[in-house]
Amino acid sequence: MIVYLQMIDTSEDRSKFEQLYLEYRGLMFHAANQILHNEQDAEDAVHQAFLSIAQHIQNIDQPISSKTRCYVVTITENKAIDQYRRRQKHPTVELQEGLAGVQVSYDGENLLAACILKLPARYREMILLRYHQGYSVKEAATLMGLSFSAASSLDHRAKRKLKELYEKENALC
Repeated sequence: MIVYLQMIDTSEDRSKFEQLYLEYRGLMFHAANQILHNEQDAEDAVHQAFLSIAQHIQNIDQPISSKTRCYVVTITENKAIDQYRRRQKHPTVELQEGLAGVQVSYDGENLLAACILKLPARYREMILLRYHQGYSVKEAATLMGLSFSAASSLDHRAKRKLKELYEKENALC
């Protein structure tokens, strides 16, 4: 809520927004979720609605009224519909990190190399791009066709999985 309050100039409007936020956030989430059928997308739509409300808070007279309730629900529904249309135009595909990729056998004695080769394909690709070839996360993201945040998360998960494999294999030795 702090982000929204920073957008508002007067303390009177901040107080009005705070009342509105506390009163309608559950209703807004429900309205968005009815359209999108996805909690994360509904949260995004509610966030967009609150941004819009914060920008136009001076247009609201009474924060708790039937008129305000209709206004808030209408904005939320419109943001949810916009998001639904965007999702239909640009459908997303779930990231399947467990894809095996090319299986490689390794008979050497380097435990770390053996563990890297046991990683799922996406993890292995990220580790090799980052730490063998020296690319930054941003560069690896571009090469892999990912957003920076997705590549950053993938890098973190790949390192964590590699550490788990290494510790497991090291304990067996």
